Amino acid sequence: MCEDEQHVQHGSDHGVGRRALFVTGAAALTLGSVSFPGRAAGAAGASETRTVRGTLPTGAPDFVYLPVDVPSGVREIKVAYTYERPSVPAGTAGNALDIGIFDQRGTELGGKGFRGWSGGARTEFFIRADDATPGYLPGPVREGTWYIALGPYTVAPQGLPYEVTVTLTYGEPGEAVRPVYPPSRARGRGRAWYRGDCHLHSWYSDGRRTPAEIAALARAAGLDFINTSEHNTHAAHAHWADQAGPHPDGELLILLGEEVTTRNGHVLALGTDPGTFVDWRYRARDNRFGKYARRIRQAGGLVVPAHPHATCIGCNWKFGFGEADAVEVWNGAYGPDDEVSLADWDSMLVASVRDRGGRDWIPAMGNSDAHRDPDPVGTPQTVVLADELSREAIQEGIRAGRSYVAESKAVSLSFSATGPKGEHAGIGGRLRVDRDDPVTVRLEVSGAPRCTVRLVTDQGVLHTSPVLPVSGSGTVEWRTTAQYAAYVRAEVRHEAAAGPLPGALAAFTNPVFLGR
Repeated sequence: MCEDEQHVQHGSDHGVGRRALFVTGAAALTLGSVSFPGRAAGAAGASETRTVRGTLPTGAPDFVYLPVDVPSGVREIKVAYTYERPSVPAGTAGNALDIGIFDQRGTELGGKGFRGWSGGARTEFFIRADDATPGYLPGPVREGTWYIALGPYTVAPQGLPYEVTVTLTYGEPGEAVRPVYPPSRARGRGRAWYRGDCHLHSWYSDGRRTPAEIAALARAAGLDFINTSEHNTHAAHAHWADQAGPHPDGELLILLGEEVTTRNGHVLALGTDPGTFVDWRYRARDNRFGKYARRIRQAGGLVVPAHPHATCIGCNWKFGFGEADAVEVWNGAYGPDDEVSLADWDSMLVASVRDRGGRDWIPAMGNSDAHRDPDPVGTPQTVVLADELSREAIQEGIRAGRSYVAESKAVSLSFSATGPKGEHAGIGGRLRVDRDDPVTVRLEVSGAPRCTVRLVTDQGVLHTSPVLPVSGSGTVEWRTTAQYAAYVRAEVRHEAAAGPLPGALAAFTNPVFLGR
């Protein structure tokens, strides 16, 4: 079990006392409470400090809660922590300890007590009515039991010794801040193709860029919209309003969301209502994801599993795709895990046409997941056909699959299928023709020098074009029937480095479905 001791620092008083441990469930552990006598409550600016030390063993629960009994009259709560990082053998996980906090309203899943999370990105944080550390929510520090949440992400064989120091500062609470959010609509170009990056991190989680820096990079990348997606916190929502609206480089639509970072995979809550918090404290075996997927949709957002085949610990998606509105197939610089995600997504397309005639399929998208320099914003980017540049219109385009993914603003695609009587369908659409009717598939591409176009169907790759010229522009046509190809999608790939392996993607489209 955990060893837990309390070191009291208050004036000239010093002492050490052992605390009891309480198990609250298989995935959580609650330590004994940290108490403050409140002797400094009447002195504005005075403070009291407590330090707790303990050791988490291997096999520790996902979350360890340290209750803190907060007296009345507290202006600010500050928490700092450290933990040991012993050397471990190659291939063995070392220590990594995340941190966050819940207020007097408690730690109930999906409850109202959440006040912030910084994961492993920060060693200390503070909360008061008028301000808070990025990743945390400002607001009054009310009397009651608060809970510091420790998340042992990985624990070394030697265990994870930690130390948590809590400081309460007394005084008047200060004036609470009133959040201001970005508008849900920006001035666009009417019905048009809009470029966006829906997976980005600022200093409100584990990124290193400010919202202003991200917005500037987004405009430089030719983006029309972005989605905020901090790990397990919505604290950034109120800090983006200044980056939206009129600008010399064009208006930027800023959607608000969260990257819900569970121990069994990550999911983007894309374009939720301002101030929406989505809980992350569950695993696939807990059978709770459906509840929180519904929470995302009830808040007006889309459910988008992120980097489903990423190799980092806890990143691989294990909840299935039954609740997904779209799936992030391409994440950041194209690599082997993206190739696996693309193949897995294509298999889901095959299943959809086999079982439901393509009427129930999951569109794909791509995002940068940029955190810090030199991570490029907008590599890749999802290009969406929408009626206007608004939250609802962009989401509707993503949900319908009227989109393609490009490595940069330089790449543009036009992809369609045409029937014998002039019937026409574009990306994400259905060309309603008989099984034997001739169909012409056409791709126009620009910005892809020395790339090759592959047309992929439920039967596999059925057409590969010659290499595009150095100008990067070209047109590819292919004729087929609905009997031969239930859907067709396009891949634009760079020249392969060696052998028969396909080159990295420059762009790909969602499919056009063929048949009645």
